[in-house]
Amino acid sequence: MTILGLSGSIASGKSTVSKMFVELGAYLIDWDKLGHDVMLPNQSAWKAVVEYFGKEILNEDQTINRPVLGQKVFNKPEELQKLNQLVHPEIYKEDERLANKIRSEYPNAVIVKDIPLLNPDMKKVFDMILVVFANEKNQIKRLAERGFDQVEAIKRIKAQPPIEEKMEIADFIIYNDGSLDETKRQVEKIYTTLTSEKE
Repeated sequence: MTILGLSGSIASGKSTVSKMFVELGAYLIDWDKLGHDVMLPNQSAWKAVVEYFGKEILNEDQTINRPVLGQKVFNKPEELQKLNQLVHPEIYKEDERLANKIRSEYPNAVIVKDIPLLNPDMKKVFDMILVVFANEKNQIKRLAERGFDQVEAIKRIKAQPPIEEKMEIADFIIYNDGSLDETKRQVEKIYTTLTSEKE
């Protein structure tokens, strides 16, 4: 089994790349989705987050109102760190459970773990690390398609750690400023490398 950590900046195209890997036969564990799952009502992370940030972050159906929670941590490093401390351990547990399930059924699987936050300590967690890069112009354009104005888009890009820090620890880099075909060719090349190494 090979575990590939996949990361990038906001609107760099990680979702597009991860989908291409799945189409080639890889298995995907999406940490953003795990983050949603562990914060569903009455899950342990949900309880801890509501206890810390207060019931004003809840919708009427008791789900967490993410924009409201986002405002509480946006540009507040200490609060964001606290949120991560509450949620990340539960994400790690669920991640391990899913990886073990895939390993038991498909011992030679390539597992792509889509991780929003990547730091040098994670190098030992994955066999290989892939970073998806897109230039700022394309990031702003893609964020505009999601409904962000230019000021808000730039603010969100700048709020993230510099992509160069992630690229320094990457084994592979996909440059996602061209066509989908160009991106797919890069994905196919990496997937071939990962699968041939196991044979």
